[in-house]
Amino acid sequence: MVRVKLIGAGGYGGIGLVELLLRHPAAELAALVDVQGVGTKLSDMWPYLRGYCDLPILAPDSDEARSVEADVAFCATPDGVGQVSAPAELAAGRKVIDYSGDFRFNSVELYRDYATRIGRDPQHKAPELLLESVYGLTELHRDAIRGARIVGNPGCFAMSCICGLWPAVKNGLVELAGLCCDCKTGVSGAGKKPAPGQHYPERYDNSNAYRLTGHQHVMEIERELGRLAGKAVRLTFTPQVVPMVRGILSTLYGRLPEGVTHRAILEAYRDTFAGEPFLEVRDFPEPAGTSDVRGSNRLIATVATDERTGTFRVVSHVDNLVKGQAGSALQNMNVMFGLPETMGLDLPPQHP
Repeated sequence: MVRVKLIGAGGYGGIGLVELLLRHPAAELAALVDVQGVGTKLSDMWPYLRGYCDLPILAPDSDEARSVEADVAFCATPDGVGQVSAPAELAAGRKVIDYSGDFRFNSVELYRDYATRIGRDPQHKAPELLLESVYGLTELHRDAIRGARIVGNPGCFAMSCICGLWPAVKNGLVELAGLCCDCKTGVSGAGKKPAPGQHYPERYDNSNAYRLTGHQHVMEIERELGRLAGKAVRLTFTPQVVPMVRGILSTLYGRLPEGVTHRAILEAYRDTFAGEPFLEVRDFPEPAGTSDVRGSNRLIATVATDERTGTFRVVSHVDNLVKGQAGSALQNMNVMFGLPETMGLDLPPQHP
């Protein structure tokens, strides 16, 4: 049985992992840690969990949190927290899976570039750990994750865009110059912390673009696609928030190389995703929407090439809180501990 310490238990990413772990036959929650709600039960903070997860929330610096017997620590926390927490967790013999950008870049130079882009302190608090960190997109880095002590989970938009473009970029089926990622997300992507822009009257019946420069997920998307292409990739990324709770729909555009057809692209996606339990390909006009992935660890890529205008187009769908966050983190845990990759995750979407 894998014993789990969950840091940042009270946020959406934390409770999303709790929901999944409650169904996992080979893992159990050993401790819940947060800076809010210390001393209360998680089910007091989130009453829908009453009778399912009544563990108390521990303070991060408490003796109980430090000494708990656990095999892995999940940091479901914003940037800056994991890099402070990870050294002690590793020293205690726990593996670490971090939700933030703290360990997505495995060199001091790359992290400095990332932090500078998004306006954070460019000095990493545990630079010695960057060299051994592994980027946690399981489908691309499964072998490295298997032997890792520390994994940096992908961002939710990054998951959608990288998987959505992977077969095309790897096989030269889209021009690299002029790639565009037009991405729409539900409001839960902003987390549970109240903000004026997420207030119901401001969000209901309203959509807007945001962070058109300096979005935190762009650098990891470009790096992973560059690795697949064997050359640098630069793209235009347009994130938008729409009035729904959860889900990401990313429409991914580019120019078709001479002679590339819809059929060739569709076959490449089917070949690349073959054997991947959580990646599905659909051929336009077969319908797909965010409700087809809601609550699941599934990603659906709909191939919708426009041969008339010479435009490559794929529409990628994920649940930002599952495949885009807690689900992919649990998928990584399964791989790190030699468990079946689908364990605790082989669940259908929730509909309607």
